[in-house]
Amino acid sequence: MLQSPVNSDILSPVTFLERSAAVYPHKVAVRYGSSQYTYADLRARVHRLANALRDRGIAAGDKVIFICPNTPPLLEAHFAIPLIGAVLVAVNSELSGPEFAYIINHSEAKAVFVDSEFAGKLQQVRAELSCVQFFVNIFDRTCTSPIDGYRYELFLAGGGDAAPDPGIRDENQLISINYTSGTTGRPKGVMYSHRATYLHVLGEIIEAGLGSETVYLWTLPMFHCNGWGFPWAVTAIGGTHVCLRGRQPAEIFHLIEKEGVTHLCAAPTVLLAMINHPGGTLVKLRRPLQVITAGAAPTPAVIRGMEEIGANVIHVYGLTELHGPHSVCAWQSQWVELDPENVSKMKARQGVPYIVSRHMAVLDRETQLPVASDGRAIGEVVMRGNNVMLGYYKDPEATAEVFRDGWFHSGDLAVVHPDGYIQIVDRLNDGIVRAGATIPSMEIEEIIYRHPEVLEVAVVSTPDQWQGEVPKAFVMMKDGATLTEDELIDFCRRQGTDAHAPAIVEFGQLPKTATGKTMKAKLRHQEWQRVLDGDMAWHGPQDNPPVDRALDGAAATFDNEKGARAI
Repeated sequence: MLQSPVNSDILSPVTFLERSAAVYPHKVAVRYGSSQYTYADLRARVHRLANALRDRGIAAGDKVIFICPNTPPLLEAHFAIPLIGAVLVAVNSELSGPEFAYIINHSEAKAVFVDSEFAGKLQQVRAELSCVQFFVNIFDRTCTSPIDGYRYELFLAGGGDAAPDPGIRDENQLISINYTSGTTGRPKGVMYSHRATYLHVLGEIIEAGLGSETVYLWTLPMFHCNGWGFPWAVTAIGGTHVCLRGRQPAEIFHLIEKEGVTHLCAAPTVLLAMINHPGGTLVKLRRPLQVITAGAAPTPAVIRGMEEIGANVIHVYGLTELHGPHSVCAWQSQWVELDPENVSKMKARQGVPYIVSRHMAVLDRETQLPVASDGRAIGEVVMRGNNVMLGYYKDPEATAEVFRDGWFHSGDLAVVHPDGYIQIVDRLNDGIVRAGATIPSMEIEEIIYRHPEVLEVAVVSTPDQWQGEVPKAFVMMKDGATLTEDELIDFCRRQGTDAHAPAIVEFGQLPKTATGKTMKAKLRHQEWQRVLDGDMAWHGPQDNPPVDRALDGAAATFDNEKGARAI
């Protein structure tokens, strides 16, 4: 049967703003510091930004870069840029100047908007940006080295108030490109369409339980997978965005209490910082708080800690290539009968596909058949469906590699429990091959997290002259802790087995991405680089130490340092 305008419409999340501005014109849409905008105000600002861009030559298909923290301009960009058919490229603001330059040039961006805090890094590479036609400075803080260009508020003032003619002609056209890294270490541009993003946003509304009374705190970087779709999702249901420039626990707790926050998204490391902040025990929740977390799997202790504050933790899992979350640890009513520790263990699993995702499997890497649902057989997590990216921008070879056999290959290893819930056990290259047996690093981390003096931990492989490789634990202790290496190793042996005890423990800070994820790839890379650098002679039983595997693994997941492929 033929479709017509009577029974079909172009699916785009940009349309959500028009609906909410019509239904809730006087409701507060955005709060930031002492400023706030109603939905009517937000729509007017979006129209002015869209018109200003079009007046300066930005057309459908053109790329527009935003280097900006979680402030109102980046939220406005999520609507204004795709409204005229252009493509939003929100960039990780923690990158270096040369990395900015690579992404700007690779995307062939015609306009760059940069927050005052990061203008200096961009200024250093200004001469290399051959495609950029103009720059816009966002003066949110004092800037000592603005780049030559417009000022954001004056740029908006130059745009007309009338609703611009939409530039969306096909729901499968690009809405955004999110840059992450791949096996070569070069950033890859993950392409999202209007249609796929629209459907993903509906999934977030359902799974996170958003409603018109939602007050959403921006603790998740908006540049990361377009904030998992929440710029559009919160707007779609007429909720309130509470913008937050940084992610300090004291400010998070202050805003939760002051604004009556109902929802926030955050990596487990952000939750850990909240749990261990003294202000956490003093906060008085005015309303139920839903916390959506993903990234490195949250430990049961993190989940329990947040729920002791009064929050309900929703654990989701996905990757940049999937618009962010793809699965959720859906709550089961029978879990009420479990003790709190076992409830937390159940919630730590990655769960089942979103309602709008559907297709996810764990396949044996040799046979490509589904593994047994016994909680023991390990395979690779694969997905397909509407929320999978269109592909990598200008990189058909890398796209073909991850799209092989009709699935998107995640590079994550998991088991399937008898109830059908999946549980990630490691990244493909994070397993530790100790004396011929593979030990998931996350199993060791889970044991170490049980120690009451441990705040954070990351376990990676390190070269060993006799066993090939052994686990090394990088541990950050809680304030006042006196834990020693021997004590922690002995604790792990008593809690698990000798195989689950790290051979080496190093105490100190852990390197993090801008999204709060620990850079395990960086830690593993620096360990194995010692062999190549000659700092460690190899006298083990193997003719060739497994350096190539380890370093390839570090390269394959080194995206965690520059934007984090896995969320």
